[in-house]
Amino acid sequence: MPKLRRRNQGSKKNALRPSRGREFRTDQESFWVGDFGNSYTARNQGDKLVASNAALFSHILERTGRISSAIEFGANVGLNLRALRLLVPDVKLAAVEINAQAVVELKKMRDVTVHHRSILEFKPKGGFDLAFTKGVLIHINPDELRRVYATLHASSRRFVCIAEYYNPTPVGIPYRGHADRLFKRDFAGEMLQLYPDLRLRDYGFVYHGDANFPQDDITWFLMEKTKSGRKAASRYG
Repeated sequence: MPKLRRRNQGSKKNALRPSRGREFRTDQESFWVGDFGNSYTARNQGDKLVASNAALFSHILERTGRISSAIEFGANVGLNLRALRLLVPDVKLAAVEINAQAVVELKKMRDVTVHHRSILEFKPKGGFDLAFTKGVLIHINPDELRRVYATLHASSRRFVCIAEYYNPTPVGIPYRGHADRLFKRDFAGEMLQLYPDLRLRDYGFVYHGDANFPQDDITWFLMEKTKSGRKAASRYG
């Protein structure tokens, strides 16, 4: 995978970055813990977003069939989890979120296990029917993507879903005036190459101009573990 140039790293690879009393592996993590992450949390709320997410996940769940558990990486305030709860009221939910203000909102949801930490720090301890990200891999330091892919794969008992910005080749683009904070690539293709026990089950695109349930030009990919992959995942749950 192409490498992202690290700044002020010195001679230590993956040097920890201090931010508000904590240290992180990457500048991107510190970015989302701080004021920018707080502003994102404040402006991305509301029932209309939940409705759009419910429409998206209704298509995904048509392909998965019944699920009893799901974990979201980078859940923010839980708009995707709220949508899943509407569709599957008794689903067991878990969330991994780095931003403290978002975690406060997540903890207001009933029956959601909240892990306040970076995705790069999370260690899977149980298998979920569905492990997913939505608009999160695009903000991960490209040098750390393999680590995140491994976490997604290990956390899934059966399905992995990624809903991100797609591009056939890796590219970085400016994000609200910031460089090295948003990256597009073929995330699903990379996972399918890394994990032969995954197969592509379905995919789709949601346009920002959809009249009823818009998304931010998101492309989603649903991958399913083969039987051999499910057996290997059983050691986690």
